Amino acid sequence: MEQAPQLMVLFGSLISLLLSVVAYFIKQLHTDFKRMEKDLVEVKTMALLIKTEFKSSSDLLNQKVDYLEHRVQKLELNIFKNHEHEK
Repeated sequence: MEQAPQLMVLFGSLISLLLSVVAYFIKQLHTDFKRMEKDLVEVKTMALLIKTEFKSSSDLLNQKVDYLEHRVQKLELNIFKNHEHEK
């Protein structure tokens, strides 16, 4: 009968130790999730910045293409008029 209290103390200590280990890993997991959330916000911000830069570069490129198309049309019209006058 004297072994029963000792076993209860041993099992209680073992359960307490195991719960402490579980609590430690849960705390680490929580810290990792907080860090991951912070990194995700940073990635979203960088993606938005890159998207904005790409859009502005694309718009500028489209403007240049439109301008060049307009110039080519003028040159074609001038060349066509010159051929009409030569005939």
